[in-house]
Amino acid sequence: MSTQFQEAVATKPDGIAIMGHPGDDAFDPLVQSAEAEGILVTSMNVELPNLEQAYGAGGFGYVGPVAHDAGFALASEAVSRGGLKAGDRAMVWGLKSQPGRGVRTVGVLDGLEAAGLTVDYLEIDDATNADPANGVSTFTGYASAHPDLKAIFIDHGNLTSTIPTYMDAAGLEPGSIYAAGFDLSPATVQGVKDGYINLVIDQQQYLQGYLAILQLCLTEKFGFSGLFVNTGGGFVDETNIDVIAPLVDQQIR
Repeated sequence: MSTQFQEAVATKPDGIAIMGHPGDDAFDPLVQSAEAEGILVTSMNVELPNLEQAYGAGGFGYVGPVAHDAGFALASEAVSRGGLKAGDRAMVWGLKSQPGRGVRTVGVLDGLEAAGLTVDYLEIDDATNADPANGVSTFTGYASAHPDLKAIFIDHGNLTSTIPTYMDAAGLEPGSIYAAGFDLSPATVQGVKDGYINLVIDQQQYLQGYLAILQLCLTEKFGFSGLFVNTGGGFVDETNIDVIAPLVDQQIR
């Protein structure tokens, strides 16, 4: 992403919308350089609080979930809806080590620990991050070693959509454990309908892309300061999946 940002700056656009996954430390000097050249920048999906503070008055906004709050909310909702109780074992598979991006995983962990669950954390390795199919052996190994597993929480959109594959490989029937994760996709929708995936935060990614571009236009044309829009407040489960599914197919939700 950092390389792509530098390539974009070289084309001298009026504005650039970025996803904040590399974190403030990586993006700070790049955005400072772009802003110095008169290029507007705004962010989406993962917050960059240092840059929001530095350039918010000049149009650097944010559209996306509040990372820690979203993770904590998913954990809390899952505990409530899934009937999980103190002492139940839960696995969290995430990217805690990544600056900025990892805050959401920390939120999941904090929510589960607040509820008194026994939590095992696994970091998603690079191979699985690139291709979720590479995580099958990790999941099956963990599941076989922990027959008391009650719930899994996956902080990764592509891995969430692969939950049915992981559970099938581990010999787990739909509904045998409570499975929660992030982001809607056609595969995730099918996983919810088939009973493998119980709860998903709907981050409304369409809004992240649309409103980030709108932010740049509003600032360029009318001088608006940076807007902060939290898109991560909704949940999807079996009760509302039929309403959301057609919108996912259209890439609106």
